[in-house]
Amino acid sequence: MNAAITSTGQREFHSGEQEQSLSLDFLHRYLLGNYRELYAATLALDVNDHNAVLIATNLLTTAAEADPARRRAEGRLIARRLALLPPPRVYGLFRALRRARVNNRRTRAIMRDWLAARPDLAFDAVKYRGAVKDVVRHAHLRPGGELGPFLFAPRGKAAYATPILETWRRAHYEQAALYRLPYTVAEGFAAKHRIARATFLDRIAPQLTRLERLRLQESARGLKADAVRADLTTMPLTRLASYVLSLSLDERAHRRTELTAALRAAARRAAGGQAGRWGSVVAVLDDSFSTYGSGHKRRRPLAVALACHFLLEALAREYTPLWLSGRSDALLVHPYGATPLGERVLDGLDRRPERLVIVSDGWDNAPPGLAGEVLRIWRTRLDPHRACAVVHLNPVYDAADFDVRRLAPTVPTAGIRDAENLVALVELARFADGRTGLPELRAHLDRRVEEFLGEDT
Repeated sequence: MNAAITSTGQREFHSGEQEQSLSLDFLHRYLLGNYRELYAATLALDVNDHNAVLIATNLLTTAAEADPARRRAEGRLIARRLALLPPPRVYGLFRALRRARVNNRRTRAIMRDWLAARPDLAFDAVKYRGAVKDVVRHAHLRPGGELGPFLFAPRGKAAYATPILETWRRAHYEQAALYRLPYTVAEGFAAKHRIARATFLDRIAPQLTRLERLRLQESARGLKADAVRADLTTMPLTRLASYVLSLSLDERAHRRTELTAALRAAARRAAGGQAGRWGSVVAVLDDSFSTYGSGHKRRRPLAVALACHFLLEALAREYTPLWLSGRSDALLVHPYGATPLGERVLDGLDRRPERLVIVSDGWDNAPPGLAGEVLRIWRTRLDPHRACAVVHLNPVYDAADFDVRRLAPTVPTAGIRDAENLVALVELARFADGRTGLPELRAHLDRRVEEFLGEDT
């Protein structure tokens, strides 16, 4: 579970892409072969999109190894998870199954039902035309209306009755039409018509999705395309934290009021009904140099720590953040220095909180192992009755250990990718400290599966 939450098979600060991919692939194959039921159940957890696709692919590829009842249960989990995934991920999964020649009846049914549930398949046909065509071929489908001719002979018709298909046709020779298409499609037409980038961004702005606006905002600002402005108060918390960290320190200081208000609004949404109910909380937050991550996942560990900071502030009645660097201004944090986790954990425990939450990649190196010793002595001698709940949330998968790196056997550790999942992960972490066993884990997963599928308990 920790691997499926944190790892994307990409390079991390302490391990390369190949090492990450091989380690993750081994885990998937091991769980699939030995604990197939539990493996499928992880689709109901907050696993990242990369691992959700891998799980679905492996289950569909090995369908012959499961009995009919198990295949039906897996099919429901896969269908529900696919409904929650971004469309490009699902189309990528379907194309991978086509390349692997996986074409059993259940796979075709999943493809058919997913396409049938799409709110606007004509829109998909324009935005993901090659993928939709591959899926239709592989699942032996016959799209109705004008979709068939559009997919397989798009330039053969003089005009389309479906508005978006006709807009796509006109965009080949009429510049005004391209501004009614999705951004990713219109961008290609803009290049074909040699439209200035600033002009294109200004006029395509109404078609941009929320995340496209966030991604393009800074480049549009440089081009003075003022129409491309993201409403930061509606952004997801971790995504917003990544955006904030992508700005220079001067820009963050200049926009302090706007950025802080947006982060706190996102944190309140993520906290929901738990806001203010966590009592006194101390957070030890890692902003050491290793939180830079890698070129593939730039500043991702630090973004998770920053998002957790604002979420814990919203969850706690009384909150104290302790950044490893000693900084007190969360908005200006940046990856720098060693990882003196032991010292900061001591500072946190000294305040006697009800909860101590550690957000770190676990590479305690100043001095090495101090945090583990502090936590061991605290749990076994100073607080054996667990008056203070300690949990370690780790955003980085350790390929060598097939898990996230832990600080101490006595402290539960859970992988985290998005701060929005923090509350659920704190509950899940209790399965990692040895006080609960497989029956409890199965019961927890059964409950999560029922909730995920929308069944009555």
